Amino acid sequence: MENYSKREVVHTEVLVLGGGSGGIGAALAAAREGAKTMIVDRQGFLGGNMTIGLPLLAFLDAQGRQVTGGLPQEIVDRLTELGGSFGHRECPLHNSTTVIDPQLMKIVIFEKIKEYGVQPLLHCEIIGVNVENGELKSVLLKGKGKEIEVFADVFIDATGDGDVAYMAGAEFEKGQYANGETQPPTLMFTVGGFNLEKFMDHLEEHPEELRHGHSMKIRPGYTAEFLRASENHVFVGLKNTISKLREQGKCPISRDTIIYINLPREGHIALNCIRILNFDGTNIEELSRGEVESHLQVLPLINMLKEHIPGFEEIYLSSIAPFLGIRETRRIVGKQMIREEAAVNGTIPDDTIALGSYIIDIHSGTNDSTVIRSLAGPYGITYGAVIPKDIKRLMLSGRCISVDPVVFGSSRVMPTCMAVGEGAGIGAALAVQQKIAPEDVDVQEIRSRLRKHGAILSLEDAAATAGAQA
Repeated sequence: MENYSKREVVHTEVLVLGGGSGGIGAALAAAREGAKTMIVDRQGFLGGNMTIGLPLLAFLDAQGRQVTGGLPQEIVDRLTELGGSFGHRECPLHNSTTVIDPQLMKIVIFEKIKEYGVQPLLHCEIIGVNVENGELKSVLLKGKGKEIEVFADVFIDATGDGDVAYMAGAEFEKGQYANGETQPPTLMFTVGGFNLEKFMDHLEEHPEELRHGHSMKIRPGYTAEFLRASENHVFVGLKNTISKLREQGKCPISRDTIIYINLPREGHIALNCIRILNFDGTNIEELSRGEVESHLQVLPLINMLKEHIPGFEEIYLSSIAPFLGIRETRRIVGKQMIREEAAVNGTIPDDTIALGSYIIDIHSGTNDSTVIRSLAGPYGITYGAVIPKDIKRLMLSGRCISVDPVVFGSSRVMPTCMAVGEGAGIGAALAVQQKIAPEDVDVQEIRSRLRKHGAILSLEDAAATAGAQA
């Protein structure tokens, strides 16, 4: 009889936990630098929220300068070759939009991990950690009834929720306010049969549908003409109609606007509209509630759009994301924390490993509103923000890095998470090769290697990138 309790023991140099944008950036970069690298995810694919219909936002800053390059750009370039992206386009609301085909994204990521030699371990849950004297020694996984204990020289928590750091006892913060309120999750889904031209005609006849609430400070130029000019756009609006429908009891969602992402497939859009309020994405019962409630909003929302919005009359359900898109849970406290003042003032320190430039975008966890504030230019995310202050041999990547709640509203977008991951992955590989702790790696060496691969770490780099493109 098979011994079901037998535990397999695995050794690697860099173990990346979580296969979303932050994990992909970290794993590819670590492997590219020559470290034996493994990436773990609970799904049967990699890419996380990059595979559910969301766009890649803010490759460009508010001035139209490209401020994210490196691995994120490499992936977009490959998608563009395959017809899965139109590249980057300036946007008065989001700074820039890069719409992508979510199915092709899955394929491109598998291509990249094969190319760079990353070992995937999919269909696995993280069930425990082994910590001795504040040092992470191993992580315990479980899949298909078997336990796997993975020992590594460096671990990178890219779970989004900071699960590994949490289990290891790291200090963390959660939520936007003292009461711990977190931004709500959404369930992405796509529809076909959308008539773009008819909807644009409707917006031109009703420009009030592109007026937003006072909490959403959007630069001029976000008009029907702007949206019609390119398929590479993300629509946010219909506040007027949604408010009226809610008053009439005909709106099934807890938000005041409709968001769609125009996909690189004619007639197909991804809808980012569903909200689950008063939600905690670190609680398994809440996640279960959220999955049920959000799925049950899909058909009523489709029916509402078909009945009341020109251009949506013939839409049909095409796909539903395999998991809730979680906006906010834990942020792990690091050696450094990126704070609101630094982001608003555009501070770029000399230990920056990635630039953030997305708007401050905070969705209410208790009502239908959204706060949006523009940033004049990019700010630096430093290496110390990916090093937990109290757990050795552990690093961070993605949305669980050390930022304050306001900066989180900007730093959580996927190109930024991937860029941060690229810096963390290089740092992890150097730590392995030099047999030192990740926090002792020379940040300038990380920055030099990032720049060699096309990363953008300063306004001077952005200017050089613009010059090379010209």
